[in-house]
Amino acid sequence: MNRDLVTVLTLAVVATVNPSLLAAVTLMLLLPNPKRLLLGYLLGAYTTSVVAGLAIVFSLHGTGTTQTSSHVLSPAGEVVVGAVALTVALLLARGRDEPLRNWRRQRKARKASKREPKDPWQTRMLQRGSVGLTFVVGAAMSFPGVGYVNALDHIAHLNPSVITVLLLVAYFCVMQQILLEGALIATVFAPARTQHAIVRFKAWFTGHGRQLAMLGLTAIGALLTVRGLLTLS
Repeated sequence: MNRDLVTVLTLAVVATVNPSLLAAVTLMLLLPNPKRLLLGYLLGAYTTSVVAGLAIVFSLHGTGTTQTSSHVLSPAGEVVVGAVALTVALLLARGRDEPLRNWRRQRKARKASKREPKDPWQTRMLQRGSVGLTFVVGAAMSFPGVGYVNALDHIAHLNPSVITVLLLVAYFCVMQQILLEGALIATVFAPARTQHAIVRFKAWFTGHGRQLAMLGLTAIGALLTVRGLLTLS
């Protein structure tokens, strides 16, 4: 299988781990009319991610990116970034980040003592329970990040047909929002059970954040390192 295609498929799976989206889904499920709110957020997320994704892919394709084979990262750069990701995963596994975590906890405590804690803007917007506002939040929170842009670059390097571009971009966008899509489908059939399940899942996710971060960094680090070494050889 083409290495660019493998990279796209792998990055899409990694994109499913999204703490911000999980927090937003949990909040919307606890508000009145959660199905409408979830649907509004999803439509906003699709609008931004699909339109921006297609624009970026066709822009890269149109500038001759596939002919020059100039990736966002060079093969040597991929090896370096992959090695850094694996190193960070190892440090997390050995608990070497504890001083940093203690510093962050102390910093948050000092801020909380000086002023009343304030929820993030997206949380305040979602709490209003407006479908239009959830659409806006979903659109604003779904602009392409580093992982998505990297995947789009690899899609462009496949020199794909228009249909292939549409399918791969749609696949990535669906995978990015899989928590939201799953919650929306489950809410239609079992709203009460879905609320409890999402709350439990959020608690589990929070308790296993380090392990998930280690797995994600290891997967990305291994992928970039192997891909860079194979390209260099």
